[in-house]
Amino acid sequence: MKKSRITGLAIAALLFAGTPAYAQVTVDVSKITCEQFWFRKIPNPEKVAVWLSGFYNGKRGNTVIDTPKLEVAIRDVTDYCRMNFNQTLMQAAEAVMAASK
Repeated sequence: MKKSRITGLAIAALLFAGTPAYAQVTVDVSKITCEQFWFRKIPNPEKVAVWLSGFYNGKRGNTVIDTPKLEVAIRDVTDYCRMNFNQTLMQAAEAVMAASK
């Protein structure tokens, strides 16, 4: 009985040894500061910037992705953040959007 228990544990260990563990990461974008964004203290800042663009375009009802404009917007928000570390990323996006209207 003891031998079969050890064998069962060994088989279970082999089955789960190759299974990668994924950490669930959630990010509250409203709390990201420009400093965190600029110094890349958040996971995947590029993806956050694309999400932010989608969020604001969605609020405006815009369903078109203009990739050159997206790149300019991300650069503008990044530049704004470089000069305003104490603001949130969303404040930076709103300031850049207001300036571009």
